[in-house]
Amino acid sequence: MTESENPGLRDSLIEYPCDFPLKIFGQQQAGFAQAVLEVVSKHDPDFVAASMEMRASKNARYVSLTCTLRATSREQLDAVYQALCDHPMVVMVL
Repeated sequence: MTESENPGLRDSLIEYPCDFPLKIFGQQQAGFAQAVLEVVSKHDPDFVAASMEMRASKNARYVSLTCTLRATSREQLDAVYQALCDHPMVVMVL
């Protein structure tokens, strides 16, 4: 089977290690940033909390956090993405 027949055979377009931004959305509530920090830090122990960028939505009902972590593998990215998506405070992860 060739790469054109099965795109999964291609190597990743991401070269590891690299800095990889994740944007995490949730409702404005106490503890959201801390919860996201705990999940991200579990998968990237060197993540610096001060590097998180926070933005509120126009009506301040939702908040987005941008966390740029040091990605070392596809498995690590998949794991942190899944952990964030499974968290009850998280609405969406991009």
